[in-house]
Amino acid sequence: MEAVEIASAQAPGTLVVETPSGPVRGYADGSVYAWKGIPYAAPPIGDLRFRSPAPPAPWDDVLDANAFGAMAPQGHDTSVPLDPSMRIDEDCLTINVWAPRPDGTPRPVMVWIHGGAYCLGSSAQPIYDGRLLAERGDVVLVSFNYRLGTLGFLDLSSFSTADRTFESNIGLRDQIAALEWVRDNIAAFGGDPEDVTVFGESSGGGAITTLMTVPRAEGLFHRAIAQSPPSTSVYGAERAASVAARFLEILDLPVDRIGELGEMPVEHLVKAGDMLVDEVPTKVPGTLAMAPVVDRDLVPHYPVAAFQKGYSHRIPLIIGSNKDEASIFKFMRSPLLPVSAEAVQQMFVGLAQDNPGLSPLRLAEIVAAYPDSAKARGVLAISRDAAFRMPALWVADAHSRHSPTWVYRFDHATPLLKAARVGAGHATELPYVFGNFGTLSPDPTFWLGGRKTAIEVSGRVQRRWLAFARHGVPAALDGSKHWAPYTEETRSTLLIDSHDSLVPDPDHAMRVAWGDEVMGFS
Repeated sequence: MEAVEIASAQAPGTLVVETPSGPVRGYADGSVYAWKGIPYAAPPIGDLRFRSPAPPAPWDDVLDANAFGAMAPQGHDTSVPLDPSMRIDEDCLTINVWAPRPDGTPRPVMVWIHGGAYCLGSSAQPIYDGRLLAERGDVVLVSFNYRLGTLGFLDLSSFSTADRTFESNIGLRDQIAALEWVRDNIAAFGGDPEDVTVFGESSGGGAITTLMTVPRAEGLFHRAIAQSPPSTSVYGAERAASVAARFLEILDLPVDRIGELGEMPVEHLVKAGDMLVDEVPTKVPGTLAMAPVVDRDLVPHYPVAAFQKGYSHRIPLIIGSNKDEASIFKFMRSPLLPVSAEAVQQMFVGLAQDNPGLSPLRLAEIVAAYPDSAKARGVLAISRDAAFRMPALWVADAHSRHSPTWVYRFDHATPLLKAARVGAGHATELPYVFGNFGTLSPDPTFWLGGRKTAIEVSGRVQRRWLAFARHGVPAALDGSKHWAPYTEETRSTLLIDSHDSLVPDPDHAMRVAWGDEVMGFS
């Protein structure tokens, strides 16, 4: 498979790549080329709704890959900045590539999995534009869309009939299909299919820690970076079936008419899913309505438990969280994370119910580790640690027993974010990873200054992420702090701020209070 430059005057700065499905034309984007909106699977419509992705139909004419594909169907949540002009369609399984002009030298590949609580988001969000990383790292950068919410993470498999099959973990199956596309196609774009690093944030990071325990995904990626992964937000089949039953209630659809879901307007499915997304975490704080499911098929075990049993893929891992994860949920008044004292108390009630061996004394010990537990600051800290920090450390502890592991905590915040009491909130590290500042409209990030420092922090983060993708070791190679691997003996953690610092076990009291129990909901 070769890349052929188009020499005609009508198409300057373009590059056609021959893929197994057909030729695709990319366009110059800075010093690299970008191919956007390439189908990696057939449109998941009709009989393929709620089913595993199927291979795309091949094409003969050159596919003009000059625009992102449609976003996966989803509600309109103002906490996720999306371009309102972007098209939303079930035909959403497309992939994007940024790459230097292929020259015969295989380059490392970085594959981004976007977040959004498994129900929101798109690879077309400007903050995820891959040009700068591809340019600065001389890597091939890939992003893609996958099915979300009702169509991707609602498990209707318990309602399958002889006439209608519903499969589980559809969104994860899409992600695996995208990674298989990378394996089979990326060499044509100059990428090395044997040198693939996946990286993702929030539910994208959670998908990665799940995929690291999925046998079918083994070998599709060789390194992983999980940013703020909610690794325990994976649920059992019984709980998933109860959520699916509630979904049918919202639609007022009897079980004996379940087949109608295949032809129902997608807008009705999304609307019912939106109601679930708000209802479930309100009734049971600390849980999500739709997320990966332990179906004993694609996902054989609860991921964090699988890590602790030594089942995770033997690959290098970077994992971490942000200092003030929960603040943005309070700022946005989002129900996705408990941010009030009452909600946190309900979360602990749920933990006790779901973990019969968890005594009131143990719960009291956890709360006692937070001196401000009765105040807003303490409430946010408990919520942060339950959702993000402890799951990341449980994964790191277990994975480091057999594979190189590095742990970070992102502490940096601009003066404006500090003044707004957001600090290093959830997802605030994203512009530092991609180098894309100013993607909001308007963007208040630097209204009180801090741009120069932020650019310096971003440079260090990018150099570490890119070095990891190229060498398997996140060395900055620029005189900044050496990042020692994480072990259960040292618990070396890189604190990323205006100046990096390597600190042993920076959250010791919190970690000891929570212990090694994997506490979650099933």
